Amino acid sequence: MEKIKNIIIGFGKAGKTLAQDLGNRGETTIVIEKDPKMYGGTCINVACIPSKKLATLAKRKPENVMDADYYTKAIQEKKALIDQLNEANYENVDGTENVKVIDGEASFANDHQVEIALHDGDVVTYEAERIFINTGSRPNIPAIPGLEINGENIHTSETLMDDEEFPERLAIIGDGYVGLEFASIYAQFGSKVTLLSHSPREEFLKAEDRDVAQAVLEALENMGITFLFDAETTQIDKEDEVIILTYEQKETKETLQTDKILVAVGRHPNVQGLNLEAADVILAEDESIQINKRLQTNKKHIYALGDVNGGPQHTYLSLDDYRIVISQLFGDGSYDLAERKYIPAATFIHPPLSSVGLTEKEARAHGYEIKVASLPAASIPRAKILDHKVGLYKAVIDADTDQILGTVLFAEESSEVINLIATAMKGKLTYQTLANQVFTHPAMAEGLNDLYGNVE
Repeated sequence: MEKIKNIIIGFGKAGKTLAQDLGNRGETTIVIEKDPKMYGGTCINVACIPSKKLATLAKRKPENVMDADYYTKAIQEKKALIDQLNEANYENVDGTENVKVIDGEASFANDHQVEIALHDGDVVTYEAERIFINTGSRPNIPAIPGLEINGENIHTSETLMDDEEFPERLAIIGDGYVGLEFASIYAQFGSKVTLLSHSPREEFLKAEDRDVAQAVLEALENMGITFLFDAETTQIDKEDEVIILTYEQKETKETLQTDKILVAVGRHPNVQGLNLEAADVILAEDESIQINKRLQTNKKHIYALGDVNGGPQHTYLSLDDYRIVISQLFGDGSYDLAERKYIPAATFIHPPLSSVGLTEKEARAHGYEIKVASLPAASIPRAKILDHKVGLYKAVIDADTDQILGTVLFAEESSEVINLIATAMKGKLTYQTLANQVFTHPAMAEGLNDLYGNVE
């Protein structure tokens, strides 16, 4: 049994960044990854990067090009990009001094020892002073009779992006952010998309203010996406090459014929097979790994980073988990989850929906006296140039301090502009700073002059 300084289980964003940092500090470190297709983690291989690549290619699709031909080439182009990134990630980590990548499946023997079932059938054991779990998450699979993910006509978001066969008709189960992104992507590729939501129409994008949610819904419906609200999928059957999806809606049973199904009902922490019981590591109710604000489990030398620790599932937060660990191990320990604030988010529908901070309803629920301003995206010169004037900007301001409590941008290039607002909030700048800021022209950021200038 070999003794080393650090074991990292999983090759996600936090794990790979941490491995290189530890190795460069002279600490012996191994990174254990059970699937060579996942070097670099979920984001690079089966989530953010491939889906946004497809979103970009879908947006660029010429009107006079055959849908199926263009789609197949898009999937192939996506695959080439991911293969390149996957290989580069392996080389960057395994090529770091003092770091070794091991292909195999890890399980705890005790709270300091990890057994690795290698792909050749052998089992090796390592003992480490510290252990970091960075195993990510996997798609939820609901218990629907007849539902079997086969990678051919019934998919998760991960498998659909590898299917080169264009779906003329695509049914999506789930109206969360993943389902909406794929609905937008495939509608632009030319698929007839039907999205089934368990919630009523008035609860679409429940976390958002109703004016924002309505604007998003109208935009997606105008793209040709059909929404079935209050719809619960109860059975899936196949007749020849056609999928028959049965659902109940307002106490009536309906059927929908489709070529392919995407199941998009959230993701679940990857803890299966880790044998956490052997290390006495405690799980939370949702089966994520329970942590403190320093990302430590109940065993202080075992950390959980990224999706597996139950936080928001964003790769940039996994990267920030790495920063927390470094602060605890080598810094003054002042940076932790309690200090993580003003985190922006973006949903890459068309146009993107981006936000930071509180919504209007959240601000009121927290007892703030607020001022609210909004601006149609169509009034921004850059939106006219891009020939996509759909959407709106909305700001929520603390009436007592003039600081920005939150902002939602539903418009082209909003995923870039939202970072500027997050920085302003972190710096505790007042809304007047952005109202009077000199921006380049023409830019979507210019809309912030008018948005915050409209605050009364």
